[in-house]
Amino acid sequence: MLDVEVFGTGLAPGAPPIEVVRRLCVRASASAGVHDGHLAIEFVDTAQITRLNAEHRDQDRPTDVLSFPIDGAGTQTSQRRGRGGGAEHGERPAAPPRELGDVVICPEHTSDLREAIVHGVLHLLGMDHETDDGQMLSLQRELLAREKG
Repeated sequence: MLDVEVFGTGLAPGAPPIEVVRRLCVRASASAGVHDGHLAIEFVDTAQITRLNAEHRDQDRPTDVLSFPIDGAGTQTSQRRGRGGGAEHGERPAAPPRELGDVVICPEHTSDLREAIVHGVLHLLGMDHETDDGQMLSLQRELLAREKG
């Protein structure tokens, strides 16, 4: 199961309800084969996003969304869980849920918070629209269209 925490909703009066934020995160993660783990979405003000952008990207200006992956990109390997399994039967014990990372969004600089959420999660999963051939943004559009449809 994907555990999603949401912080700073007071800074995002137009934010989707928490259950919609979670659903967007689950769908975006599932599109990359990630079904277990933890991530956080935090809404921040212009000063905070500017500080983070300067500190981590050497760009002293506000931006809409930043992603901070923690356990690396890509899909999680599955663990074998059979009848009577477990470490005492020669199997690897189940790994704890993966810490995917944090997505930081500045509502003041974001025209569509749903899009920013999906965009940030896709970046946590290792996708990069600046280096791919349009796959990330295409997937982002597809996921958002499913949400509206």
